[in-house]
Amino acid sequence: MKPSEDQNVPVIPIVGLGGLGKTSLAQLAFNDGRVTSLFPLKIWICVSEEFDLSRLLKLIIQSINKEERCDDLTLEALQACLRSLLNHKKFLLVLDDVWSENQAKWVELRNLLRSVDGLSQSKIIVTTRSWNVTSTMISIPSYELKGLPHENCLALFTKWAFNYGDERQYPNLIRIGEDIVKKCKGVPLAVRTLGSLLFQKTNESDWIYIRESEIWRLEQDENDILPVLKLSYNHLPSHLQRCLAFLSLYEKDEIYYSDKVIRLWMANGLLEHPKQNQEWEDVGKRYLNELLSRCLIQKEKDFGLYFSFKMHDLVHDLVLDVSQKECKIVNFETERVDENVRHLLLCDEKLVEVPRVLEEMQNVQTIIIRDASEESKTIHESIINLCVSNFKYLRALELSHSPLAALPNSIGTLKHLRDLDLDECRGIRELLRSIYNLRSLQSLNLGDTGLKQLPDSVQRLIELRHLVITIEATHLKEIRAGCWTSFQYLKLVRCIKLECLPEGMQYLKSLRTLVSSYCIRLVSLPWSLKFLTKLEHLEIIGCTKINLEMEAEEEEEKDLQLSLKTFSLESLSVLTDLPRLLLQGSSSTLQQLRISICPHLSVLPAWLPNFTSLHKLEIMGCINLSALPEGIDRLTNLRELTIGRCPQLSKRYKQNGGEDWHKIAHVQKIDIFG
Repeated sequence: MKPSEDQNVPVIPIVGLGGLGKTSLAQLAFNDGRVTSLFPLKIWICVSEEFDLSRLLKLIIQSINKEERCDDLTLEALQACLRSLLNHKKFLLVLDDVWSENQAKWVELRNLLRSVDGLSQSKIIVTTRSWNVTSTMISIPSYELKGLPHENCLALFTKWAFNYGDERQYPNLIRIGEDIVKKCKGVPLAVRTLGSLLFQKTNESDWIYIRESEIWRLEQDENDILPVLKLSYNHLPSHLQRCLAFLSLYEKDEIYYSDKVIRLWMANGLLEHPKQNQEWEDVGKRYLNELLSRCLIQKEKDFGLYFSFKMHDLVHDLVLDVSQKECKIVNFETERVDENVRHLLLCDEKLVEVPRVLEEMQNVQTIIIRDASEESKTIHESIINLCVSNFKYLRALELSHSPLAALPNSIGTLKHLRDLDLDECRGIRELLRSIYNLRSLQSLNLGDTGLKQLPDSVQRLIELRHLVITIEATHLKEIRAGCWTSFQYLKLVRCIKLECLPEGMQYLKSLRTLVSSYCIRLVSLPWSLKFLTKLEHLEIIGCTKINLEMEAEEEEEKDLQLSLKTFSLESLSVLTDLPRLLLQGSSSTLQQLRISICPHLSVLPAWLPNFTSLHKLEIMGCINLSALPEGIDRLTNLRELTIGRCPQLSKRYKQNGGEDWHKIAHVQKIDIFG
């Protein structure tokens, strides 16, 4: 992929049916080291159906420089901004999933790119299902992506339908599978989805049912939803069908976040009742894992406590089709909304007032506002007033990044509200007392607000399970006994004046996850954490004054039984030791330990090899750490070990020549660098 030598806009189109792997092929090129060496600046944009020049320019600008504020720029200003960012730079621009066959719109973008100095050294990759799209562009000949050969499809199908080697025990199923694969017409997405649908099903009747299904006989347009996806959806349990359909509330090519999706499912009553020793959040995680295993969603990145995922555009077409009467994306052009719609996404920067079609609705359960102008408070105020007056059964309200300065007193009338998201509503300085009337509230996100203090009334929210807070106070109010009995998750984020966690932490008997992020004056963890026997996940990030030395006060505390499963420390500049009380009390339960950028940590505790369940250990940026503790080879369950940017450790444990390599050689996956 060498830079172009002519003056035309250098476009490389990749054309093919949906599900063939056009995006995957473009990603392979985009991430290839040789491509990176040719094009230091790489930009990936998901275009989809709407080829709007202003929208594309903003996406490109923000991909190059996330700090660039361009929401309210005119088209001319956007063009000038982009020229300044691209001039004299070699870049690779990927326009993924282009649908528009309107040549005039492409000409607008082409003319802008032609005005960039040094364009001839750059390249543009376009993925599309339509040959008509490529004909609107002056380009090199298109690369047509064709279907996989039958033998490759069968191998892929077998990989997803059986555990490794098991297919040899079922020759009859393989024969039926060959017929099913032929119906997939070489489309990898179809093959993989059907293989996962039949995974661990060894009854021939299940396979014959798929092969003989009437859905294969339906007439299908070239860009229609694949029959195999309809088959896969039809075979989902009803609870998974409802949850998958709910994801159509998001736009195509959206990045989903598992924790947020689960909370919205919970708020709308889409989850089955938990079994014994399970929580609602566990049910949501199980649903996501099932959708992953059926190839209906694809994991993007694992963040430890949650993960991001995407949905193939064909799967998104499917969920739009099956959920059209319940989920609706609204913009300033929306003229009609079905009266049966329950979930609304208001997504348009041009939206400055509530569309009139919403004023006649009564049964809305979810409202999410996205991309509204930050300068306009009108729509946010109008939405809340509409919720209070019309949407008496509202379950979830997301107003993140809202310019609102306060919530109205009337918010307390939303008796069924379970999820309230005010993330980055920096103008909100206090919560009114009426918040305590939201007795059904399960999740409250007050992260990165301007809140001075968390009022006492929040402790009267008896169903609260999930709380994210940013406050300006030095201390949080004491937690009272009997409050928050279902509490699962507490995150303190950028509480820059906070000096300690609140008194009464021992009353949070159900707490499973505690996160402290960039609370730069926090100096210690309270002793009361030893009473939180259900605490499973502890994460401390960017708390630059904290030191975690914790010793047992009494002899009997040496036998303390705690339940930590994951423990993560990052950017703790004064840390010299690990919390003995918490960790030794979790010696039989701890599964993952992550220590990153702790420059004053020079030694790991001698009792670290006692963690019999530890299977993942990550040590990054600990420049003064010289050795792992003696007995590290006793960690027989350790499956993943990462050591990065730790010069002394990297030298000591490297595979070729490291003096202590033999002590970690039993670990299945080892990554040592820097």
